[in-house]
Amino acid sequence: MIRALAILALVTLGACSTPPSSSGDEVQRLATEIRNLGPDIDPEEADRAARIAYSYTAQLVQEYEITDPPLIHNAKVNKGLRPRGLCWHWAEDIERRLKQEDFQTLDLHRAIANADNPFRIDHSTAIISRKGETMYDGVVLDPWRYGGVLFWSPLVEDTKYEWVPRDVVLEKRRAEQYGELLPYVGG
Repeated sequence: MIRALAILALVTLGACSTPPSSSGDEVQRLATEIRNLGPDIDPEEADRAARIAYSYTAQLVQEYEITDPPLIHNAKVNKGLRPRGLCWHWAEDIERRLKQEDFQTLDLHRAIANADNPFRIDHSTAIISRKGETMYDGVVLDPWRYGGVLFWSPLVEDTKYEWVPRDVVLEKRRAEQYGELLPYVGG
């Protein structure tokens, strides 16, 4: 019985990480989506950002030694069996790489979902937007979700997650932790 439940759990985890079917030139589709963020987006920057998002994801798959669905890989990272590959690693590394390009018409953001949900693990991502816009007007770049296959979508269409600016989540956590550290001042 326990073995059957374990197999069912693995199949369920694997099913959750099935990447969407891809058709056509995904890099070009992402570049078009980025260009559509606004009329003042430099088309060359949009093309470069899309190319880097895909090529760097492929590079990180090799560096992170991705061979499993995301949650199984997470367990391997947490046990020290893989070097990196948690969602925040992907987000941090993609953001860092794209920032090296010093885009003039694009901004990068970080977001976290599920931070207030005790039944789901936090999920981090990078988001690219038009210069000066918020993350809510941007495109999610999420290579973790499908285990090294880049998922992207306008944030407003990504209904799987409710994204919150990373700084907001971290500030709330700092405030909660600070409050726990304050000495008792009783009357």
